[in-house]
Amino acid sequence: MSDIQFQRVERVFTRAGAATAVLSDIDLHVRDREFVAVVGPSGCGKTTLLRLAAGLDAPTSGQVHVGGKNVEGPGPDRAVVFQQFALFPWKTVAENIAFGLRCKGMPEAERQERVRHFLQLMGLQGREDAYPHQLSGGMQQRVAIARAYALEPDVLLMDEPFGALDAQTRTVMQEELLRLCAIAPRTVMFITHAVEEAVYLADRVVVMSRNGGEIVADIDVAKIRQAERWSAHERIEDVMDLPSFVEIRGRVWKMLREQDFQTIASEMA
Repeated sequence: MSDIQFQRVERVFTRAGAATAVLSDIDLHVRDREFVAVVGPSGCGKTTLLRLAAGLDAPTSGQVHVGGKNVEGPGPDRAVVFQQFALFPWKTVAENIAFGLRCKGMPEAERQERVRHFLQLMGLQGREDAYPHQLSGGMQQRVAIARAYALEPDVLLMDEPFGALDAQTRTVMQEELLRLCAIAPRTVMFITHAVEEAVYLADRVVVMSRNGGEIVADIDVAKIRQAERWSAHERIEDVMDLPSFVEIRGRVWKMLREQDFQTIASEMA
């Protein structure tokens, strides 16, 4: 099992003597091999939630479990993909993909075979000797995803991985991610600001509140998708105008917009 479970999780940050609750009483279960997207306004705690699952931060109270075990720090069962690629600029594409495998002590022959496999899987053949600065943003993110997948983690944690890409490249990468998840399923927790992206990619969309770090909605997209008979692996232009897709997208947007109006009203009061 590679599920993620947040149980009564709270995260409070204290600065200059003032305490701010970024996450409040979070209960969330990401099931084994499920793709869950988390959306919400900036500062709502989305990234903090992901960092707790990654073991890069610890809850003030409550528990975070991955695969039934308490998260006490980073581990090989989880891989993180960030928005800013986080590639080593002095290493080639192949060396970047191999880095984690080398750290794990994988024998060279097996390591090279694993790198070749993911170069092919991510469409990076012929780029193995290139350096990050010689690649487009989309290519760099392909390398970052290949590096994460090469470690064969149980859980893939993605923090706005396509946020820095142009619209066309972003669409291509969304389709590539779904293709990769179909070939090699993983439990995925995906942070994004983009509602359409969340609805297209995820089995479930979790909506967080602007203030107080709470979950205000948990929408089962996979159930609706199955009922309406549209595939998670169709191209986005083929599904974005379907009534069920439009309805879910509109529902999430309405929740986010209502929060914006409430914030503006409170600031003007």
